[in-house]
Amino acid sequence: MSLWTSLEPTSATVDPGSSTTVRLRVRNTGDVVDEYRFEPVGDVAPWTTVEPQSLRLFPGTTGTVALTFAPPRTPDATAGPNPYAVRITPTEHPEATTVPEGNLTITPFTELRAELVPPIVKGRLRGRPRLAVDNLGNTKLTASLNGTDNGDQLTYDIRPSTIQIEPGRAAFIATTLKPRKIIWFGTKEQRPYTLTVSRSGNPPVPVDGTYIQRGFLPRWLATSLGLITALAITFVAFWVGHKPTVSSHAGEKTIAAGAVLTPVPTPTAPLPTPPPVTAQATAPPAPSTQTSSSGGSGGGKATTASKPKPETAATAVKRFAANDPTGRHICYRAFVRGTGWQPPVCDGTMAGDSQSEPITSINISVEGVNGLKINAYVHDPTSTDNKGVWQPQGWTNWHVDGFDLYMGSTEETAPDMSGFGISIGNGEQICSNVRYSGADWGSSPYCQATKSEFAFGGTVDNDKTLEAVEFTLPVPAAQ
Repeated sequence: MSLWTSLEPTSATVDPGSSTTVRLRVRNTGDVVDEYRFEPVGDVAPWTTVEPQSLRLFPGTTGTVALTFAPPRTPDATAGPNPYAVRITPTEHPEATTVPEGNLTITPFTELRAELVPPIVKGRLRGRPRLAVDNLGNTKLTASLNGTDNGDQLTYDIRPSTIQIEPGRAAFIATTLKPRKIIWFGTKEQRPYTLTVSRSGNPPVPVDGTYIQRGFLPRWLATSLGLITALAITFVAFWVGHKPTVSSHAGEKTIAAGAVLTPVPTPTAPLPTPPPVTAQATAPPAPSTQTSSSGGSGGGKATTASKPKPETAATAVKRFAANDPTGRHICYRAFVRGTGWQPPVCDGTMAGDSQSEPITSINISVEGVNGLKINAYVHDPTSTDNKGVWQPQGWTNWHVDGFDLYMGSTEETAPDMSGFGISIGNGEQICSNVRYSGADWGSSPYCQATKSEFAFGGTVDNDKTLEAVEFTLPVPAAQ
């Protein structure tokens, strides 16, 4: 080899956002004049500059090249040892390439950014903001979270209360605010609060938000009820205190008339003879669906009609199939947080919420496709890669047509859905269109066959929630 190299020093340390320089000495040990080109390689190459980029050396002479490292103050500058190298290519003998290596240690730094999404929430019994925390440092971030407000007017349910975030990643923390006192009458009131992100050895980072608590009934209604109550009390008091006295002179006049006239006895008419009882059968009275008073000659007790059961996806699809026995139908309904089950809809009609409330469960049933199986993709509060998880219960078993299947959960603490998977029995296509937070409907339904895999709808992003869905079974191709 016709080249000798030396790095001075071989190891260096640099802070993100600043720079450091290492000297590379090169000697031509050959017997001809040669020119050497220098090229940085490795993970730190984007932040490395070489000056000059080439050297022309006579035999036996030595030259020096300056390597300047300037890592940015971003998560890309990974803290700790980072090996680097410089490729040296001789012009006369390009096959004799040399790659001297060194080590660059980048010092750690911590930096985070936190914001509430949305910063203002409204509600009567609770509010559900989300705290977004971005790790802008180059080391793993470990922090705890808590909430405070003036006057201790709110309670805080923060999940999770402790987080770990890799460099350059973000975490979304679900927070539930509940007022300690309910406003029954009156206008809305503002409750300022603060969520604090605390790190060991660093000052806490506060994030301010506002919870607007609404009253259940307007103030004018309370005033009207009070006025009506006062008038009613006044009327009763007036009636009791001024009740009119009613007297009758009928008895006196009867006695006076008896002293003058002698009544003539009148023969008493005989009572009618009751008809004979026959063995004729009578039909029982029809049951009444309303509550009856004790008046009337019947005197019987009325019955009360039972409350009808809510309609499910299976009952809806059976009704559709009865009207179209040769067709294929899919019916479904959504459980919306804060609202509950919606009435079932079928064949491409929207199910979900128009006020950006998340879906936590979907009830679905089909007819004419040999059954189906389903699974829910839900929010994962412990996620570190901004991805959700499949429903812990896993996929449902295959079920025949007209059977109610459920994915997700209706529990109050159930995670929000962000997506779903569906397979139908005959493996044909199923079409879906979704709307989730931060995105609108697709331009057209997405159709996917399920012969070898399931059809997926929604998103895998952990910070997105499913808000509305539409399902369609396309017409099968002619055989």
